[in-house]
Amino acid sequence: MKSDLSIAIKQLVAERNLPKEVILEAIEAALIAAYKKTGRGSGQAISAELDPISGKARVFVEKEVVEEVKDPRTQISLAEALEIDEKAKVEDRIRIDVTPRDFGRIAAQTAKQVILQRIREAERDHLYRTYAEQQGEIVNATVQSVGTDITLNLGKAEAILPKEERMPTDRYRANQRLRVYILDVKKGNKGPRITVSRRHPLMLRRLLELEVPEIFSGAVEIKAIAREAGFRSKVAVAS
Repeated sequence: MKSDLSIAIKQLVAERNLPKEVILEAIEAALIAAYKKTGRGSGQAISAELDPISGKARVFVEKEVVEEVKDPRTQISLAEALEIDEKAKVEDRIRIDVTPRDFGRIAAQTAKQVILQRIREAERDHLYRTYAEQQGEIVNATVQSVGTDITLNLGKAEAILPKEERMPTDRYRANQRLRVYILDVKKGNKGPRITVSRRHPLMLRRLLELEVPEIFSGAVEIKAIAREAGFRSKVAVAS
């Protein structure tokens, strides 16, 4: 029978297009951190394994097999090692299961947190890619707030319209709808940081491509654009 963890990982892989190995590695790294927070594992080589089917987590410490133990945190005697692995020999490195009895609860909480974090990261990456692909294009926007910069709602993300990218004749108010040119898209901690323009010369080119079928089809080619945003524009074309 599949565990809730197994179902959650499968859904995350399918819905967010994340490799299963990436999710498991992230959970296992978080399990190691959770184990160390209990005060154990200081100065030791700790690893963790998670069975995605059963949801069972195990923690291991790696030690070197020696004849005489000088540091019990990192070394194990040959006699003790042979009780774990009958093929063990001096200078081998052996993994010892040190999973605490109450670690199942900790593992479940940790896995849940990592999965939620991965979902948020995947959503941020998806939003970034979506708008990065639209850089240099015109999109519809709604004015969200008016201040030193104008904050716009693009539907799934916010954008900033800086003062230097506004047209001097424009007047902005909350809930106003307008078209903007996506000037720049950068990754941010809370999502993409999008800068838009209302006066960029290429905005006029994109508008003409949208509104004039001959330009869109390539029958008429734009050779040059001279624009005084909000006042006048000159367009040189060839057919």
